[in-house]
Amino acid sequence: MRFALRSALITLLLSTPALAEGDAGKGEKLFNRCKACHSIIAPDGKAVQMGGKTGPNLYGVIGRPIGSYPDFKYGTGLLALNAKGDIWDEAKLAAYITNPTAWVKEESGDASVTAKMAFKMGNGAEDVAAYLATMK
Repeated sequence: MRFALRSALITLLLSTPALAEGDAGKGEKLFNRCKACHSIIAPDGKAVQMGGKTGPNLYGVIGRPIGSYPDFKYGTGLLALNAKGDIWDEAKLAAYITNPTAWVKEESGDASVTAKMAFKMGNGAEDVAAYLATMK
């Protein structure tokens, strides 16, 4: 009986996907890596994080349609995802910033599309996504 119970528990644990939840506090610190290209500016003009303007403003990015920040020239990959109606959520953003080009190709199903963002975040992507989710 113990063996069967133990086997059932192990099977359940191995078949349940791990949920990757980020730490917004850690993400706030890690955002320093993003500031070379991105700012976080609230709609009222208040600067939450000053940074570069090479990339779009990331205030409200979670829940926003992919490739939709006004007046920003997106690459073909994010525009293709926008045309499909995809929306940024924490998991998508974390996967994207881990390897933008690979993620865009996989999500769009088109090996010819590109991502303009060349930076790859080796670790902490879930934390940065959790931090950006607080920017609403």
